[in-house]
Amino acid sequence: MGRFRREAGPVRPVGAATYIGPILRTPEAEQTMHRTEFISTGMYVPERVVTNHELEGYMDTSDEWIRQRSGIEERRWAAEGEGGSDMAKIATERALEAAGMEASELDCLIVATLSPDHFFPGTGVFLQRKLGVTDIPCLDIRNQCTGFLYGLEVADAFIQTGKYRRVLLVGTEVHSSGIVLSTDGRDTAVLFGDGAAVAILGPTEDPDRGVLAVRTHADGRHAEKLWAPAPACVNKPFVTSEMIDAGLTRPHMEGRDVFKHAVTKMPAALIEVLEVAGHTVQELDMVIPHQANMRIAQAVAKGLGIPDDKMYINIQRYGNTTAASIPIALHECIEEGGIRRGDLVGFTAFGSGFTWGGAVVRW
Repeated sequence: MGRFRREAGPVRPVGAATYIGPILRTPEAEQTMHRTEFISTGMYVPERVVTNHELEGYMDTSDEWIRQRSGIEERRWAAEGEGGSDMAKIATERALEAAGMEASELDCLIVATLSPDHFFPGTGVFLQRKLGVTDIPCLDIRNQCTGFLYGLEVADAFIQTGKYRRVLLVGTEVHSSGIVLSTDGRDTAVLFGDGAAVAILGPTEDPDRGVLAVRTHADGRHAEKLWAPAPACVNKPFVTSEMIDAGLTRPHMEGRDVFKHAVTKMPAALIEVLEVAGHTVQELDMVIPHQANMRIAQAVAKGLGIPDDKMYINIQRYGNTTAASIPIALHECIEEGGIRRGDLVGFTAFGSGFTWGGAVVRW
């Protein structure tokens, strides 16, 4: 399965922003319940490109082994001192520029990440400070690979009820600080990359556009099948040198169980939201899945019965960027002409928790 590309003129450089819709400012709009539209998107990935061949120098692996098991060819690693809020700031500035907005016009920040800049406070307040705004609420959510969809469900509720009109939804991750570059950590170290992407969301008066349905789920019975055992506040102290030496601070994954659940939950989640919205899989113009693994994406496409050109995949270039993977893929798909006004777009994700979800949007 390769990247989808629809002929639509020149492609912008990686990280450019995309303007999608108008910004409503009418007094009447304040008194009416609206659907939520994507006003603009923006993304940023670090400059450093880490190929599979480079990883061969850290562990017993090979480019062929990584490609066969994940489809990943390269990923990005953040520079020393570059955090999730730094990357999100650049992505946000690009989205604001595309929308013709100022940061002061944002009403709420929702930040999805499993790799916060610090143990506390949340990444959202650091992003807020770097954007030069104050007072607005900053909500950090920890739903890992499903984080962007959980955030979308919250933002959609805020906007539909009129509580906030301009919500910045962020997915940002710095995995390179937490992976272990050794053969012991190989099963996850080859998978993850760094990056950030955002969407500016707001109300639309067009009844035929916007977010049609979002549904999220979780099943904590499987929490330890994909997790990092430490640091953990159930331990006293919550982290020790012994925990680090034992590899407890790196991600641990039972790959077969994750694969088995992902390839069933992801298509089911998308079918669920399509039914809620009154549409069918056949009506979809594009599907943006969480970029976890090429084999998972292929199995999801097969489960949905959709052709390759209706599913956008960019895991080859970025690896698994967890909460940032859907918005990065969304942004690039828009830039390449894969999504146009009026298209029916589906999202689906699965991740640690286990958590999963789906969304359908009329562009």
